[in-house]
Amino acid sequence: MVNLSDAETFFQEKRPFFIEGASIFNFGRGGARNYWGFNWAEPQFFYSRRIGRAPQGSVPSADFSDMPVGAHILGALKLTGKAAGSWNVGALSAVTGRETAQLDTSGTLFKKEVEPLTYYGVFRVQKEFPDGRQGLGVMSTVAARGFRDPLLRDDVNSHSLAWGADGWTFLDHAKRWVVTGWVGASRIDGSAARITAVQENPRHYFQQPDAGHVRVDSSATSLTGWAARVYLNKQKGNWFSNSAIGVIAPGFDVHDLGFLWRTGVVNMHVGAGYDWTKPGKVFRYAELGGALFRNYDWDGNINWTGAFQFGTLQLLNYHQFNWDLAYNPWTVNNRRTRGGPLTLNPPGYQVDVGWQSDTRKAWVINFQSGTYQAESDRNWYLSPSVDFRPASNVLLSVGPNLFRELTPVQYVGTFADPAATATFGNRYVFGTLHQTELSAGVRLNWTYSPTLSLQVYAQPLISAGRYGDFKEVARPRTFDFTVYGRDAGTITRATDGSYVVHPITGNATDSLTFADPNFNFVSLRGNAVLRWEYLPGSTIFFVWTQSRSDDENIGDFQFRQSMDRLLHAKADNIFLVKVTYWWNP
Repeated sequence: MVNLSDAETFFQEKRPFFIEGASIFNFGRGGARNYWGFNWAEPQFFYSRRIGRAPQGSVPSADFSDMPVGAHILGALKLTGKAAGSWNVGALSAVTGRETAQLDTSGTLFKKEVEPLTYYGVFRVQKEFPDGRQGLGVMSTVAARGFRDPLLRDDVNSHSLAWGADGWTFLDHAKRWVVTGWVGASRIDGSAARITAVQENPRHYFQQPDAGHVRVDSSATSLTGWAARVYLNKQKGNWFSNSAIGVIAPGFDVHDLGFLWRTGVVNMHVGAGYDWTKPGKVFRYAELGGALFRNYDWDGNINWTGAFQFGTLQLLNYHQFNWDLAYNPWTVNNRRTRGGPLTLNPPGYQVDVGWQSDTRKAWVINFQSGTYQAESDRNWYLSPSVDFRPASNVLLSVGPNLFRELTPVQYVGTFADPAATATFGNRYVFGTLHQTELSAGVRLNWTYSPTLSLQVYAQPLISAGRYGDFKEVARPRTFDFTVYGRDAGTITRATDGSYVVHPITGNATDSLTFADPNFNFVSLRGNAVLRWEYLPGSTIFFVWTQSRSDDENIGDFQFRQSMDRLLHAKADNIFLVKVTYWWNP
């Protein structure tokens, strides 16, 4: 899905070196079977895709630039395993190289450092007590960098450190009730310009003009914070329950070697349900449950709240139906203006339904569909899939997805204007977005023998969005907007396709300009992995990954033209061979 939000997209790790033994680095898990979260984005203390990431440094304007796609991994060492039977231990160290961009300005060639030499370290240890009734663990991560270009210090953190402790304990002999939780702290260091940029990025938004709990400190050279989460589960018997409370302080940041969506959050929910596990005259299995949930920001504003109900019914023939229902009343939105004033979220409701055929059969059909309806957002999706097993060792899966959305308030940009006194000297511009997105997942798993297997996966995507009815926030803490050309001023198209709003305050010289935000994006991601166990415990992996993409400033969804562009787009191919050898099979 094309990401139009202010949050970074989270991608799954695909590199075999980082996948093997990765479960030891899972933090905050253990004891509990379920970790419900309603509008809770769990911080990831370790996100292995940070190692070898795309360079973070900026480059000056140039006629030509050649930017590295990622930092080269000069070396990496990983140790995972069990010690003394009940200790899980994991350690990882990696060094990535200094990267430079090649630039050309008026025939003059020069280089610019865009990623410093970096060391990454992760340490994890966890102790499981007898019968798994309790567990206790710690985890730490560190990133340290060496710069040659002092200007790069304004783009990248100099150092970062994160530490956390997690664990669980069952509350009764039968292991019906369990408490699971974690607590962590972080610190990042850098130049004053860098720490200012971190405070103002989408994870923090310290610059919000009507926030009472934070302010940007432009002289700070470090940022510290803490976070915690605790769950209480009942997970045996027909009745089950799941409740949690989580807190992420505004200064918490593990993004250097982890993944963090947002901060300044207090999140909580209580949920319960009932399982019917004994087959009856109609149903083999049934489940009904529900929850109440709420999010606060650090000022006590309710950012999200509502009620959720879900259910599953499995017939005697193993066909299964499921549904989710949710309702959200009015709440305060502290992210829509992306660092600007608060607005409101109108009430809305969500409905999701699904059906799945008998999973024991060679053909398995799955159908999912749903919608969310609110004044601020109307969308629906359709997601069928088919799994086919022509033999016990072969699985072919095909799953298309269609998504359509009408969003009256999709963010376009922020424009400084001292005359906009009602919105703190800035104009926050939005547009009505009509978006259509079609994607698919195609997977083939073929196990030729116990020692030889092949996995192939492809994911094509077409996404188009057309904007109109451009508007700006009229007043903070409302859902009121001023539509250009209808409520105030005029809006015209310039010869280069950009939009010009003029005038908007009665001053003939007052205007703002923004580029046409329409888009039409196509992409294809695919990979193939051949695994051969040439000796017992010793394996060779042959990996081929291909990605290609193309985008145009066209808002119409055009399937044939988009597929043609996709087939002719330049492809990036990566070939990888990994060899392991077991000395004591």
